[in-house]
Order: sequence, then C-alpha cells, then structure tokens
Amino acid sequence: MVTGWLAAVLLAAAVAVWWQPPQAIPRVASARSAPSWGRVPGAGRRRGAADQAAVLEVCDLLAAELAAGRPPGVALAAASERWPPLVAAVEAARLGADVPDALRRLGEEHDGAADLRWVAGAWQVSERSGHGLAAALGRTADGLRARRRTRRLVDSELASARATARLVACLPLAVLLMGSGAGSDPWSFLLGTPVGWACLICGLALVALGLWWIERLADRASAP
Repeated sequence: MVTGWLAAVLLAAAVAVWWQPPQAIPRVASARSAPSWGRVPGAGRRRGAADQAAVLEVCDLLAAELAAGRPPGVALAAASERWPPLVAAVEAARLGADVPDALRRLGEEHDGAADLRWVAGAWQVSERSGHGLAAALGRTADGLRARRRTRRLVDSELASARATARLVACLPLAVLLMGSGAGSDPWSFLLGTPVGWACLICGLALVALGLWWIERLADRASAP
C-alpha cells in the first residue's frame, strides 16, 4: 500500500516536471511587477516575453506617430494605450520632467522591458542633438527587432537543455519502475531501511537542486 502510494507520488512529480503551462497570449503587465522571490519561473518568462513584445510595439508606434507629425507627448499618450505602464512617461512629458529617465525607470521595474533603455537613449540623443526623434526611434525599433530574433534563437536552444534536464530528472523513477517490473523490490530498501530513506531524500534533493540550477542558468542566458 505504501509502495503504491509512493509510486503514485513519484509519478505525479515526474508529470509535474515535464508539464509546462501553455504559452499565454501576450498581455499587458501590471503597473508594478511582483517581487521576484514570489514568481513562478515559467510565469516570469511569459511576463517578460509579453513586455518585450510590448516595448517593440511601443517603439514602432512612437516612430509612426512622430513621423505623422504628432507631438512627442501625444505620441507617448497613444503608445500608452498599448502598454499602460507607459503612463508614467506620459506624465513626465506633460509636467516637463525627464522623459528618458522615466523610461529607464520603467525598464527597471518591469520584466522584459529592459529594451526601454534604448528608447530612452534615442529620446535623449534627439533632445540634445535636435535630430529627428522619429528616425532615431525607427532605427531603434529595427535594432530591437534584430535582438528579439536573437533571443528567440537562444530560447529555442535552451528549450532542448531544459527538456534534457527534465528527462534526466525522471530517469530514477523509470529505473525504480523497471526494477519493480523485473521482480526486484527496490521500494522495500527505500522505505524499509534508514539507509534507503537517506538515499531517497538525498536523491530527491539533488534532483530538485539540479532542476533549479538548470532553470537559473537558462534564465541568465536568456536575460536581455
């Protein structure tokens, strides 16, 4: 009875290791990101991807609005309809404050919005040099699009590493099930002896640590 219960628990853990929530449709992030220690890794990646897509769209929209002759403040207000957190930059423009600084703060506060520093840089250069902001933002959008293609390539390469890690994490359970099917009784050793319990606990801890480490390395590699 205990053996069957533990097998079911380990099987459920293996399914949980393999299961990944479906990619959410990109949506607008909240005005302030939640603390990083409270996030689920997959949810954080999806939120970051949504913010990256929003920043690129904002840059394209700003360039189009400015090229059409609209003032920067009005263009920002139109872009904030796509990404509401941009309202902070709209307020800075309305009050005559530092818009590039407001954009940089937004990039630091929101997952995946680090590309706003390039938008802020283009805005600042345009203010100081008098060069057309629409042209600068157009080139910035092209650069962000190229960076996004690179990120997608990196993410596709990292997907195989994550899949390999999940496969390796499930192998101990597969070995135990095969051992039980071959007539041996590994469960009695794991559950009936102190050494077995120590091996089980250490094994589960190492598997969890390995998965956490792979996710940490992958997140670092995919960071903007």
